[in-house]
Amino acid sequence: MRPVKHLRWWIIGLVTLGTVLNYLARSTLSVAAPTLQAEFHMSTEQYSWVVLAFQASYTVMQTVAGSVLDALGTRLGFFLFAVGWALANMAHAFATGWPSLALFRGLLGATEAAAIPAGAKTVSEWFPPRERPLATSAFQMGTSLGNMVAPPLVAFCILWWGWQEAFLITGALSLVWAALWWFGFRSPAQHPRLSAEERTYIEAGRAEDDLGGKPATRAAVLKSRGFWAIAVPRFLAEPAWQTFNFFIPLYLVAVWKLDLKSIALWAWLPFLAADFGSLAAGLVPPVLMKRGASLVTSRKVTMTLGAICMIGPACIGLAGSPGAAIALFCVGGFAHQMLNGALVTLGTDLFDSQTVATATGMAGSAAWIGGMLFTFAIGRSADVFGYNPLFVALAALDLLAAAVLWSLLRTRPAESPRDA
Repeated sequence: MRPVKHLRWWIIGLVTLGTVLNYLARSTLSVAAPTLQAEFHMSTEQYSWVVLAFQASYTVMQTVAGSVLDALGTRLGFFLFAVGWALANMAHAFATGWPSLALFRGLLGATEAAAIPAGAKTVSEWFPPRERPLATSAFQMGTSLGNMVAPPLVAFCILWWGWQEAFLITGALSLVWAALWWFGFRSPAQHPRLSAEERTYIEAGRAEDDLGGKPATRAAVLKSRGFWAIAVPRFLAEPAWQTFNFFIPLYLVAVWKLDLKSIALWAWLPFLAADFGSLAAGLVPPVLMKRGASLVTSRKVTMTLGAICMIGPACIGLAGSPGAAIALFCVGGFAHQMLNGALVTLGTDLFDSQTVATATGMAGSAAWIGGMLFTFAIGRSADVFGYNPLFVALAALDLLAAAVLWSLLRTRPAESPRDA
């Protein structure tokens, strides 16, 4: 077959498209939530249990999915999970109340858990260290693009056909992507369209990786300080992103009394800003490295800048209009994806390609435990105390996450991440 120029970037583009559809599927519920609350007579607390069903299964399965991807390989593993989340999302159309909705939501969470570990594993396999921040940013942008596409697409489906069709259509799109992935992806060693020149470039680039002694087993990953330096900050930072994902439409309805058309007009904007945050996570580290920062320090500084920007959404309670509130949500979307992109990239730097999906999955489980606990807090307190104290807490958690990262990860270029 004829080689494809710059194939590694086409590969990460395919991963990005899969991530877009993954997050489109999970975001369908948040846009449809006001409609389903009326349809099924759900309270905010009952809706939070539906969200928690997704989060609980996703949390458990992130670790499992990472191990499955490392065992089966990225191609087969990601394909099976993609088919699973497509069918689980389509099943939402047959829900008859919040308990059955929670059941299907749990199935969706279990199957969608592979997306970020698969993206990290692909970056580790296909990119040298100096290109990993930008490659990670590319597929991270898919998370916000999926959330950005969801409000207008899902609102259109609901207004024209009904809420059931919204789930059927978004699920069917993921089935199409699964076929594209199966026929389009191979590892660098096996891909028939990879040129000899690019293969040599990828292999030579790995010599730049100066973090020796990477943990190569699950036990070694869990014992490494570097793993906990990623997992604990992700535990603290993830509640912000999940709040943006699942509660922006409900917040706009509860606080500003917006209708579905207005939500479709406004709710995608924070995820557009999040795309720029993902891009910043890819562009800032190389600039810092050119100015003398080490590889690990460049990631830590990038994460910290994102955490500082989270002060913006802490001020949502001061907003005098829905437009001002959305603007502060935009700051939060940018901030979170900047800091999260830095943390995910660190995983590709610190762990061997044979364990990077496992490590990313376990760190993702820690992150989703944090998100799940915060969702529980929202369900118990939002109707009583409002959303404003929760937004302040999100900023405080992200700043604490930055402090933990600097405290735990003190890797010097010549050090092993096992001892960091």
